[in-house]
Amino acid sequence: MNITISKKVYSVSQITYEIKSILESEFRLISIKGEISNFKKQSSGHLYFSLKDETSQISCAMFKNSTNSLKELPKDGDQVILEGEISVYPPRGNYQLIVRKLEFEGIGSLLLKLQKLKEKLTVKGFFDEKNKKALPFLPKKIGIVTSPTGAVIQDILNVLNRRFDTFHLILNPVKVQGEGAKEEIAKAIDDFNKYNLVDVIIVGRGGGSLEDLFAFNEEIVVEAIFNSKIPIISAVGHETDVSLSDFAADVRAPTPSAAAEIVLKEKSKLIERLLNYKKHILKYTLYSFKNLKLKLSNYIKHPLFSSSYILLGKEMQMLDDMRENLDNSIIQKILKQKEILNIFSKQLSRINPIAKLLNYKLDLKTYEKKIENSYKNYLNLKKNNFLKLISHLKGIDPKNLLKKGYSICFNEKNKKSSIILSIKDVKKDDRISILLSDGKIEGKIL
Repeated sequence: MNITISKKVYSVSQITYEIKSILESEFRLISIKGEISNFKKQSSGHLYFSLKDETSQISCAMFKNSTNSLKELPKDGDQVILEGEISVYPPRGNYQLIVRKLEFEGIGSLLLKLQKLKEKLTVKGFFDEKNKKALPFLPKKIGIVTSPTGAVIQDILNVLNRRFDTFHLILNPVKVQGEGAKEEIAKAIDDFNKYNLVDVIIVGRGGGSLEDLFAFNEEIVVEAIFNSKIPIISAVGHETDVSLSDFAADVRAPTPSAAAEIVLKEKSKLIERLLNYKKHILKYTLYSFKNLKLKLSNYIKHPLFSSSYILLGKEMQMLDDMRENLDNSIIQKILKQKEILNIFSKQLSRINPIAKLLNYKLDLKTYEKKIENSYKNYLNLKKNNFLKLISHLKGIDPKNLLKKGYSICFNEKNKKSSIILSIKDVKKDDRISILLSDGKIEGKIL
């Protein structure tokens, strides 16, 4: 006799809502204490984080209507006491604590340890800028300290292959979290230095929580970075993650990919820049040569070299204008003084001259003499200025330079005179003439 025992088969949704009903009815309002981890605030104002202790953790959600009572937002490492109810989120099948109330209890143990270690190493000078080393330009050998199976090494390789086609990379594989990770990281750095294997070292790993990244906050790792004779780039976690290794390293990169971009400049850009420099130098040199050649040609063709009157013509014309202006000025001055004298004469004729002479003791001859002296002084001043100008013009007259022993040589080739500026301007049997202060000499090139 066969007996068939029927058993109920649940769908995923059915069993999820069964569990949800049991948990939410059993844990309607509870208080839990622990340490905040993986804290995130969404643009909606809702808070999501984990609450953990030494061995376990639980997901938490605190919605915007419950955050109004918070005086400050929690952060990773904060010790808190939460009050709320257990709920199940069906789309992911996860149970979580819906937080209604949050009270701070104190700083998390990891953050407290991190803060004390940072203060200790700061006193030792591990983070001083004066101890930072410059990165080498286009290093030939690059050392990587990271996990061989993580995405970090692949990201670095992708960037390096794209940016530089010839490089030598040495990976020193290590654990990046968990027991023994800090010792492996420190030893890998020491080995690179001990055997002088590379020109620069990248130390890094992907993102994670504070405890995931804590191997890079350990004193043994920070000390190895500080003591390294080889420059080190720290690329731990994402851009917002900060570790003590970042402070001790010579350069901090926000991500491992960014570290690969920092360690090598793009070869193509360097070559392109050099080619641009070469192009600009050649272009500028050619332009300068043509410009100077044109200027020299213009100087040779300038009329000044064929006639000295070109140089003095303007000054001579100015001298004529000045002489004419001076003559006109003197004539106008004389006419004006004569007019004044006529006015005085007419005034004297209208009055009794003897009475005026007695009252004012005016000596007409003295006044005329004053006028005459004033006129003479004015003429002397204009004459001196005129003589100075003539002296200056004589000083720059090319003929006067010839009297001092200079001469000008002309090439009489093809019945055209041209000034000889160089021995290259003449050849054998050329007819030449030499202009001196008192005449001209004709000759022939032997």
